Amino acid sequence: MITLGIETSCDETAVALFDSTQGLLHEAVYSQIDLHADFGGVVPELASRDHCRKLLEILSTGTNNFDLTQIDRIAYTAGPGLLGALIVGEAFAQGLALALNKPLIPVNHLEAHVLAPFLDFQDHDFPFTCLLVSGGHSLIIDAQKFESYKIIGQSLDDAIGEAFDKVAKLMHLGYPGGPMIEQKALDGDPKKYVFPRPMLHSGTLDMSFSGLKTAVLYEVQKINDLPAEIPHIAASFQQAAFDVLEKKIVQSFLETGNETLVLAGGVAANKTLRQRMSSLQEALGVKVLYPPIKHCTDNAAMIAYLGSLKDIGKNDYNSSATAKWPLNMI
Repeated sequence: MITLGIETSCDETAVALFDSTQGLLHEAVYSQIDLHADFGGVVPELASRDHCRKLLEILSTGTNNFDLTQIDRIAYTAGPGLLGALIVGEAFAQGLALALNKPLIPVNHLEAHVLAPFLDFQDHDFPFTCLLVSGGHSLIIDAQKFESYKIIGQSLDDAIGEAFDKVAKLMHLGYPGGPMIEQKALDGDPKKYVFPRPMLHSGTLDMSFSGLKTAVLYEVQKINDLPAEIPHIAASFQQAAFDVLEKKIVQSFLETGNETLVLAGGVAANKTLRQRMSSLQEALGVKVLYPPIKHCTDNAAMIAYLGSLKDIGKNDYNSSATAKWPLNMI
């Protein structure tokens, strides 16, 4: 069974083909980073317009001229995300489904991230704990079975990826901030600045990153020679943020009894975070899985894979696009 996946939830235009027998056949992702860089973040209207311009081109690239009459179903991201961008992808998917007379499957973008590692580890099974960390979400999820997810911890304010972007902006490092912070931190001393670890000892699995970001702001305002201190600030900030994540994940294993951790989302591409979480394999006797870096950020491969797992209902051409679609309401 071959599934065409379409992803337009934010600032990546992506298309992929997934075969239930052979695995991922083809994929393509176009990033709008350059378009939004001058604004320091994604501009929703510009994102929607660029999806309109790029979808046909990415469809051709992402399917490698595959005969689309031979696909079995079409899956697309219906939410959560930027509503205008989602509607562009949805309308495109609906048009294809109608023209090709193929089943249409709206899927949850977050669920696709949770299952993204299964593209490479298809022998793995439930239950597991997922740390989903991105520019829009910081979630600890108890994945009990397929389509049954319980959010057991989350950020009460900024998502960790958002905090990375804002700290990078404070130091004029550009957008997106996550890769910039990670790169600068390689040359810094993570102990030079003692930043707070909000909610580290709260006793819950919830998190907070707004106060950490503000602490960095106050420190930056006191520094005379900022360029010389950027590596140390980046390293110290990253260390504080990841200390919180590690503590919460250790606690989550004690509470759930799960034996596998899945990393997902754009921040899961951070190599230092991967190393920190991988160290738990020996310390706690658990398994740690994460997708290839290209499948941590938004992509259509995970959409196609998730779509291949879904039951087919009657095609509904009413809009399913929604900016908010909680994972525990699938």
